[in-house]
Amino acid sequence: MKNIVVFGASGQLGQCIKAVAAEKQITTLIFPPEEDANILNTAGLEKIFDQYKPGWVINCAAYTAVDKAEDEFKIAEKVNKTGAENIAKLCDINGAVLIHISTDFVFKGDVAHPLKEDDTANPISAYGKTKLDGELAVAAVLKEYFIIRTGWLYSEFANNFVKTMLKLGAERDELRIIADQVGTPTYAIDLAGFILMIISADSKAYGTYHYSNEGVTSWFDFARAIFDISGTLVKAIPVRTDEYVTKATRPAYSVMDKSKAKQTFNIEIPYWRDSLVNCVGKLQK
Repeated sequence: MKNIVVFGASGQLGQCIKAVAAEKQITTLIFPPEEDANILNTAGLEKIFDQYKPGWVINCAAYTAVDKAEDEFKIAEKVNKTGAENIAKLCDINGAVLIHISTDFVFKGDVAHPLKEDDTANPISAYGKTKLDGELAVAAVLKEYFIIRTGWLYSEFANNFVKTMLKLGAERDELRIIADQVGTPTYAIDLAGFILMIISADSKAYGTYHYSNEGVTSWFDFARAIFDISGTLVKAIPVRTDEYVTKATRPAYSVMDKSKAKQTFNIEIPYWRDSLVNCVGKLQK
């Protein structure tokens, strides 16, 4: 198998890719150290491409602080757009296929039907706008690429909603959790498996795909499931979005249609609660 270079290797998805690759005994993955793999440093990127000559590149690197991006738009735009464009240009020059990770936040989220890849993207936050700009930059440079949109990522690695709920649930008697934002949790280990499956198959089915786990839930019900599965005794109180003010506006409905991915790659996607059981089990070990 050709070399696979992963940018954003220390992030949640990067760590999950490393874990799944080890399990599947895929030995051609390269995780350059963060100090060498700054996606805004084109000279550094050129060295990595020259050294490893990747056939595939996975870009997990992103500015993901959703609220902070409202105040740091230029920084977020540099990472999420310019950084993605830098990698795409080097993939083009070196003949590497890019798998670029994007987000459900490219949608406004104001329609109650599962979102398809060709639905109109209309982000309502700085983060969503910069991620859409990154998608457009990749598509403008490359013909051979995969853009994978996902959302509500969690795992046993890095900081995420599941680990936060387990921590707060152990510390407090009650928690107020938003109940009117709906989406699908995505176990990043499942997403990593999907990405590596595309590479292992040497797929030429280029384009944009949606990937999350199956099913629909709210943040409140997601939290309740975390507490039920883990045996955490805490009172969860449902609240409306307007009772929990944040700097960035979130989509109210972020359920993505995965039909294209399932039909193209002939895959079954796990139900969100089943994957949550796996993750909580690993965390409790």
